[in-house]
Amino acid sequence: MSSPKSNAAGPLSGIRVLEIASIGPGPYCSMLLSDLGAEVLRFDRIETSSSPASSRSSFMHRGRPSVAIDLKKPGASELILNLTAEADILIEGMRPGVMERLGLGPGDVLTKSPHIVYGRMTGWGQSGPRATLPGHDINYIATTGVLAGIGQADGPPVPPLNLVGDFGGALFLAFGLVAAAFEASKSGKGQIVDTAMVDATANMMTMIFEMLATGQWSEERGANVIDGGAPFYGCYETADNEYVAIGAIEPKFFSELVRLLKLPQSFIDKQNDRTKWPAISHAIADSIRQKTRDEWIHLAGDGEACLAPVLSMSEAIEDTHNRAREMFVDVCGVRQPAPAPRFSRTPGAVQGPPRESGADTTSALSDWGCDSELVRRLLDEGVLSDALTKTNKTPKTQAASG
Repeated sequence: MSSPKSNAAGPLSGIRVLEIASIGPGPYCSMLLSDLGAEVLRFDRIETSSSPASSRSSFMHRGRPSVAIDLKKPGASELILNLTAEADILIEGMRPGVMERLGLGPGDVLTKSPHIVYGRMTGWGQSGPRATLPGHDINYIATTGVLAGIGQADGPPVPPLNLVGDFGGALFLAFGLVAAAFEASKSGKGQIVDTAMVDATANMMTMIFEMLATGQWSEERGANVIDGGAPFYGCYETADNEYVAIGAIEPKFFSELVRLLKLPQSFIDKQNDRTKWPAISHAIADSIRQKTRDEWIHLAGDGEACLAPVLSMSEAIEDTHNRAREMFVDVCGVRQPAPAPRFSRTPGAVQGPPRESGADTTSALSDWGCDSELVRRLLDEGVLSDALTKTNKTPKTQAASG
């Protein structure tokens, strides 16, 4: 087979990735790799007229071609196994055991291509009593101590969107894949990167567990400095029913906050006196309610009160600072988050808009060196589908992890 084509110039340029499409963290991890220059080929399930909205509407599917495949049909696993010879990384997000049943488990792939890094993304992990159970972000962070610590003292735990389990897990997967690929470049040997959202979530709690172990953290929700318990670290409503976020932890920043809000100077020496926190909180709230959000931002100016506006997503796109840093980019007329982090010599870039499932089946496989007659036969047999030619439409058979 010939090498895949890539015009990307990011730091991962030259890295080749096979992505077995899944949901949430899997495609986000693949997007991160693509944004930084990796050549990613996505294998999507074959879509039907009753399928959900096209993958071309998903920001996380940007930057990589799509091949539509029925993984349960004969010939599918052989096709992908052959392609692993040309790849550096394979990413899958199925429940434990699914890839093995499809003939695409780590044993199958590493036997065929011993150099490859095999990335696995699950919620509970490949082992343990919950391994085969379904779940979502809220379930995974519930069992690692994260969820219990978020929310007000007199209310239930509050899900932090799905940023911690799903996308925190995806970041650990991306980090693990790049680390393993770096090691493989020296040893010539691949390995399995088993990434579980519960593992990643627990790891991200390292500082909090340290504070708990040293008596600096209360397991009572809303009773700590950074969980909304402290008056100088939280959100306050403004005169126009908007909010500002205050993070004046250090004494010099709290002193500036006291000055800005015209609070009693005695508060400065009482900042860490928890018996005074309710009074300080009420005073801050009363002061903040006297002006609008924009008025407070104007008054804070370039000072060090650590006061920032709480922006909606729509407002964040138009924010002056965010626009100056070009944190959002236009991809075919749609604004979306730009690649991150930033590199001085080999910057990342969105390689293209999201593609419809199967939009590139024939052309992408040709680019990866697949025999045209083999591709035609697999299309005729319903193993593959090409959305552009409408060669074949069959029901979905590929399952994604929860």
